[in-house]
Amino acid sequence: MSATKRWVMVAPPGRTGTTLLLAQASNEEQKSRVGNQTGGRVFLFLYTDDIQRDYKNLLDKKVKIVRELENQPHGKVLVFADLYGNLWDLIEPSAV
Repeated sequence: MSATKRWVMVAPPGRTGTTLLLAQASNEEQKSRVGNQTGGRVFLFLYTDDIQRDYKNLLDKKVKIVRELENQPHGKVLVFADLYGNLWDLIEPSAV
């Protein structure tokens, strides 16, 4: 029996050039990697124009914050985990 393939494509409203494709694991080997594709390192990066707004939204939605909001030389950054344990950086770049 062949596995059913399922995926969803996510993009910012009104955008056509930036898309994230999320695919469902379709076999046991793929399922064993879910949430551990990078061995615990951040590998997904989201940029925002208002990190305070998005931070509040993450907290309201009970998203796990792994590293609290902090100022870095390149901007404001926080790290959160998705439902499967993948780590994401949320970044509001410094004004140039």
